[in-house]
Amino acid sequence: MHTSQYYRLPWTLNDNVLGWLEPTKKCNIYCDGCYSTNEANSHKSLDQVRQDLDVFVARRKVDSISIAGGDPLTHPRIVDIVAMIRRDYGLKPVVNTNGHAMTPQLLAELKAAGLHGVTFHVDSSQSRPGWKKKSNLELNELRLHFARMVEAVGGLTCAFNSTVFRHTMHEVPAMLRWAQEHIDIVHSMVFILFRTARSNEFDYYAHDRRVGVDELVYWDQQDNPDPLTTPELFELIRKEEPEFDAAAYLGGTRDPDSFKWTLVSRVGTRDRIYGYAGPRFMELVQTTHHAVAGRYLAYADPRLLRMGRSTMAAFAAVDEGMRKALRRWSRDVARAPWSAAKRLHLQSIAFIQPIDMMPDGEANMCDGCPDMTVHEGELVWSCRLDELKRHGTFLHCVPKSRPVPEAR
Repeated sequence: MHTSQYYRLPWTLNDNVLGWLEPTKKCNIYCDGCYSTNEANSHKSLDQVRQDLDVFVARRKVDSISIAGGDPLTHPRIVDIVAMIRRDYGLKPVVNTNGHAMTPQLLAELKAAGLHGVTFHVDSSQSRPGWKKKSNLELNELRLHFARMVEAVGGLTCAFNSTVFRHTMHEVPAMLRWAQEHIDIVHSMVFILFRTARSNEFDYYAHDRRVGVDELVYWDQQDNPDPLTTPELFELIRKEEPEFDAAAYLGGTRDPDSFKWTLVSRVGTRDRIYGYAGPRFMELVQTTHHAVAGRYLAYADPRLLRMGRSTMAAFAAVDEGMRKALRRWSRDVARAPWSAAKRLHLQSIAFIQPIDMMPDGEANMCDGCPDMTVHEGELVWSCRLDELKRHGTFLHCVPKSRPVPEAR
């Protein structure tokens, strides 16, 4: 993989696809992969939520608001928050939840309030009651339960997040096969590569005060010594699906050739994937939506995702990936005309690679990160919010082989 093969997503700090709203830091289960501290008494008032939304509107053009945390379903006014986002700001509310508190009744209430979709975080690192020590493949049963719940309500996007560790990465190809088997009701899969502190190589500082790694939420190298990269995961997937490929990416703030966010879009049925969209497809989708709606696209309407056949036909002239998919589907129909009755669906897959540390100790962040949140009226990286809340500053790293710099 090399970045020159793909479309560099045009998202920036103030012109992006979404905002990351955290109405609470309270969570109802523990996840090893989480970078957020669980705070029991942390629910924001509706006025505080509105203040955060006002910052997004003033400083960041977005298409959607991801309501996260903590787990947002623990907030007693979550339905009102969804309604506020849709009614007062005209944006798409998407709840990011572990799903533990989700019920059909609550989901129906959220939809009536204007919910656009749900992203469920389900993986084997969670201390989920009734599902502890289950593999990611065993957890597909729970994922399907949630997907069918969303399908029953109707009209909502359904996505799944999963944290990937080195000891679980071998499960990813089978998880992708499961997603294909349910391509009609699972619209997106997101794989988040686990974040590791690197105290063997760097010392961490808040201003001029050295900070122990045990003060951070995420694991150290003793527990996860060898961080994963997106190209490594792609290499594994391609052993089973040689044509698996991306369409677009976000690079890093220090290393523009790193794959911080990588987007895959595929078209097919529950029985077969016909192909993977190429960079021209993603470029035209993003730029056309921006030209028409004034903002980049996040979370396409589920009705559009059911239009795989017309999407292939529309983009085949300009995108090689869609052209290949259309040829394969046409050959199948020529051999078995009745297969034309099967609906084709679009499904997205994303890979998020966490903070990389450069040799000089600088953090290689996501350049144009979608998951910026609000802290004290400013946009900040949500994955580093705990650093600000604990220490009043982002931590900086110093290679152990170098002298400590003066305080900033």
